[in-house]
Amino acid sequence: MDEKLKIKISIADRVYPLTVEFSQEEGLRSASKKIDTMIKQFEENYAVRDKQDVLAMCALQFASQVEQKQIDNAINGDETMDRLNKINALLDEYLDKNTFFTLTKILPTLVHNW
Repeated sequence: MDEKLKIKISIADRVYPLTVEFSQEEGLRSASKKIDTMIKQFEENYAVRDKQDVLAMCALQFASQVEQKQIDNAINGDETMDRLNKINALLDEYLDKNTFFTLTKILPTLVHNW
């Protein structure tokens, strides 16, 4: 079912009417609140001439957060692969030792019974 919802989102004292999926509403409302909070922080902490400058700084802040998460995930992905390779090597070593041990126990019995 493709239910669409008409909502109004306020960002920087402007209202934007949107038609969105029902599942997107909460995320959009949360994002607009975060943007407004960030706008207030930039206006309080920096000499800002107009909203365009503040919105550009907000866009840069959010974009850099997304980029940093992608970088962090790539690093974590490499670390995870390294860990998996080490575990795999340990398992191979364990299985090789146990296979040899099992064969040395069973082989004399097999040879004797043959």
